[in-house]
Amino acid sequence: MIKENLDRDENGDPSRGISFIQDAFATEQECLFTSLTSSRRIRHCGDRGEVNEIYFIEALRRCLPDRYTVDKAAVLDSTGKVSDSIDVVIFDRQYTPTLLDSDHHRYVPAESVYAVFECKPKINKEYLEYAADKAASVRMLKRTSMGVMTIDGPKPARPLPDIIAGILAINVEWSDGLGKAFESTFSGLAGERQLDCGFAAAGATFDTFGDGSLTFGPEGNAWTFFIFRLLDRLRVVGTVPAVDWSAYAQALSSPIVKEVANV
Repeated sequence: MIKENLDRDENGDPSRGISFIQDAFATEQECLFTSLTSSRRIRHCGDRGEVNEIYFIEALRRCLPDRYTVDKAAVLDSTGKVSDSIDVVIFDRQYTPTLLDSDHHRYVPAESVYAVFECKPKINKEYLEYAADKAASVRMLKRTSMGVMTIDGPKPARPLPDIIAGILAINVEWSDGLGKAFESTFSGLAGERQLDCGFAAAGATFDTFGDGSLTFGPEGNAWTFFIFRLLDRLRVVGTVPAVDWSAYAQALSSPIVKEVANV
């Protein structure tokens, strides 16, 4: 009887449960949008950007399972190459530690990365291309993969999964939203610069997690739609590959070549 009352209104409408879920999750998006727009009071653009990064990081931490760590970071590979600084990195801490960690900056091994995002005030051509370049700086790094021992015996090294890349913003600049102008810019991002998803707190989200074609979410529940689609994609990715730590150790034991200035 209790379940029936929750699922139906006084007129017997079974859509009541769906409406409750939609309204409850819409509130989450409204709160996020309010927090992000309140940062406009901060006059310095750099400080304002850092505050918005924190809002997005905290929002993702609340939504993702504990197996995923979310933070600002740079990504490092076993050859010593380092990515650009990335606003939001979703990475593994269960099997892979961070390196050279400090209170305000951390390096994470390339093998541990699930997803990277750039946080911007709006989605437009400039920022989409900027986020694509940032994604490429991570995807170009070398990732190792080793076999592991499980309760069922040894398992071979797994193929390297694709690193998810996207953009997080407050608004969409184009008057038609994620329309023709957006799609024209988005279609030009390919290879290591491909973006897989994006979200604007004003009520817009897109991804290519299904068959590779663009999928758009509902305006009032864009945030929750984005999270559910991201969670499903992370499920497909599974666990990050096991790191070949001997490759990192070898880099430490290699002779250091110092450049000699011409006299």
